[in-house]
Amino acid sequence: MDSANSSSPSTRPVYLPEGTHKRIKILVAGPIGVGKTTSIQTLSEIPTLHTDEVMTDAAATTDDLSLVGLRNKTTTTVAIDFGRRTLPGNKIVLYLYGTPGQRRFLPLWEGIAFGALGALVLADTRRLDESFEVMDLIEERGLPYAVAVNTFPDSPDYPIELLRSKLDLDSATPLVTCDARDMNSSLEALIALTAHSISSAVAGAETS
Repeated sequence: MDSANSSSPSTRPVYLPEGTHKRIKILVAGPIGVGKTTSIQTLSEIPTLHTDEVMTDAAATTDDLSLVGLRNKTTTTVAIDFGRRTLPGNKIVLYLYGTPGQRRFLPLWEGIAFGALGALVLADTRRLDESFEVMDLIEERGLPYAVAVNTFPDSPDYPIELLRSKLDLDSATPLVTCDARDMNSSLEALIALTAHSISSAVAGAETS
């Protein structure tokens, strides 16, 4: 999925706005080919960092590239994607780290996840079952998360409550739909996660 963000990296601001900011580390996670790189490209206000590599025949032994949505995929993220987004009001700055969603990347994932306040999990209705592995990793680490169902042109359209049931989500976990290429819907998903992560952190501090 290509990014539809109209801002080119060369025209995006590089420096943080003046004033006092709360800086928050956020993970953007999900199975292969779900749109993590595109989402960070869309959201980032700075030129993004990517660690994509060309996929080889060896990948077929670990990732099933015959699945819907993966048949034309030629590259994959092997370490991280990185971007930055200042939320409206210039008080909260998010550092966005895209991570591989497969458990075999666990040592790398744990390093990237250290210090994160929460995670935005991207899901694809054409292969929802692939989201469980990354959600398990996030829950094992105790991170609050939100799920954003990325809409592809041929994605089945399910009611939001049916999606919540299929993903076996807690009632407090935010669940939204978005288009990873669209700034507004991607930003809404990010804001939903940020609000949930901050409230979870406050609740945890009050009970400790």
